[in-house]
Amino acid sequence: MSKLRILYAATEIDPFLNTTKVAELLRRLPAGMQEMGCEIRIFVPRFGIINERKNRLHEVVRLSGINIAVGDDEKPLVIKVASIPTAKLQVYFIDNEDYFHRKSALVDKDDHFHADNDERAIFFCKGVLETVKKLGWSPNIVHCSDWMTGLIPLYLKTTYKKDPVFKDAKSVFSIYNNEFPEKFEGNILEKAKMLDIDDQMLNSLKTADFSGFVKIGMDYADTVVRSDEDFSDNLNGMFQEYASRKTLSQVATDENLHSSYLALYNELAN
Repeated sequence: MSKLRILYAATEIDPFLNTTKVAELLRRLPAGMQEMGCEIRIFVPRFGIINERKNRLHEVVRLSGINIAVGDDEKPLVIKVASIPTAKLQVYFIDNEDYFHRKSALVDKDDHFHADNDERAIFFCKGVLETVKKLGWSPNIVHCSDWMTGLIPLYLKTTYKKDPVFKDAKSVFSIYNNEFPEKFEGNILEKAKMLDIDDQMLNSLKTADFSGFVKIGMDYADTVVRSDEDFSDNLNGMFQEYASRKTLSQVATDENLHSSYLALYNELAN
């Protein structure tokens, strides 16, 4: 059997940015999967808080230059890469001057939520898939972590369903306790649309908030994993509702982490 190919998309990864449990898992899990013989690609946003010089990020010109539509706007995609110093892993960074050059991640220096975080998430999700398509690298598994990646499972089941690069891809959506109360402004459904997507498919996004991105990820992912954290009543309610329709995947969080995920990936891919 050929190597299992796993694409990871997440909000952050240690050591480049580490503010939540997402960063820690994304540092451990892909490295372990690579040691077990899997091919790995990792994508995260290039938030301006990430020091490019210190972390030796550099642009990949051959992958940059695509325009990504977010509603009526089209913004140029810039791809940068860097290596994790202690692992033979390369990380791809989705960048754009308008969305990611401010010196912060999701909130500004006064702790105010960026009003365009929804657009940044949409740009990121579309940018990941367009870049992988340009790479011509076909993943067996697309593992999405945290709310910002929630649209990727939808896009895989619709716009990219017949694309040769993604036709066999299965998606995993991991949910973390990174809830925020803010609502997004503007017509989020129009911003998120792509080919072969109608308003009904985007119903879960109508709440225009954290829950909307999580729900749509749960709706379209092939399986859902909840992180090892305490969740709010709102999120626990969403898990219960999902579990009444589908099965939440259980994975180990101890020394069996890697073998547990490998078993899940192989089950989905076969």
